[in-house]
Amino acid sequence: MSFDTWDPVRRRFRRIRRGFNRLWLNYLYQSLLSGHGRCLRYPVLAEPGACGGRCLHWRHRIGFICGSTFAFIPHSTAITAIIVYSLAVGTCVFLIVALDAEHPPAGGTALDVAITGFSVSVMVAVLTSSIMLSLAHRFCKKYLKDLT
Repeated sequence: MSFDTWDPVRRRFRRIRRGFNRLWLNYLYQSLLSGHGRCLRYPVLAEPGACGGRCLHWRHRIGFICGSTFAFIPHSTAITAIIVYSLAVGTCVFLIVALDAEHPPAGGTALDVAITGFSVSVMVAVLTSSIMLSLAHRFCKKYLKDLT
């Protein structure tokens, strides 16, 4: 690769490094909020600062529906499991792109639900977490920064 190819990447890292000293508390706060779902027993991936609260909630619903749909397909071997999980994520990504609602963690929700399987407790966990993140976005909006 030539130097010109890496130049935009270097500029972005310099900008992030300059902003880190000023925004380190925001990085910490938003990382804790986005990681809260991993502390649960059930699957949830989300990042509170990525979009408005309402859109985040609907995007994770799409991920949950795609993951649940593909969880019903029998996948007893490793090859079929890989195909089913890939189709769950691919369908989710297709739908959120087609609906102009891009949010990559929703694909992670689809994958987690496809792996875990459908159950009411998983549905409650995904919906509760997405609602909590929506509320966190609404009430903590002045503290959230676009960190990218």
